[in-house]
Amino acid sequence: MRYVFGIEKIESIKWINETSKEAVKSTCLRAKCGSIIVKDNQIIGKGFNSPPRELESQRKCLNDKLVYAEKVTDKTCCIHAEQRAIIDAIKNNSDKINDSTLYFIRLDLKNDILTSGKPYCTHCSKLALDVGIKEFVLLHKEGICAYDTEEYNRFSFDYGK
Repeated sequence: MRYVFGIEKIESIKWINETSKEAVKSTCLRAKCGSIIVKDNQIIGKGFNSPPRELESQRKCLNDKLVYAEKVTDKTCCIHAEQRAIIDAIKNNSDKINDSTLYFIRLDLKNDILTSGKPYCTHCSKLALDVGIKEFVLLHKEGICAYDTEEYNRFSFDYGK
């Protein structure tokens, strides 16, 4: 992982602001998240978290996560913003996804950007690694941090240790 500075930081701030525009579209009742994938200074995929196909019949946002069996590893009802951005990139720009950069952001209820914690979602990290995304970029309290996707996946599996 590395913190970005200079021109790279200015560019990352631009993309984080674009990512927040996706997060505003979130229909999740628990968390508002957004993600974009960038390659060659162009957005090639974007997504926000919400129930599959926006189906209200699938909404379980406010369920107590303890009602699910231990085997249920993702206890949210929503498609993750990262997953949706990857699907979007595969559908519309599959030739550009390799060596791209994924930005992720979370908003509070007033649509203000929140800082991220450590990588923890193995579903998203494995998927990003498998499709060839080069880096994950998160906004931490300490600054904007870029993770090599292989490293991000490893950190996700180590979360909580």
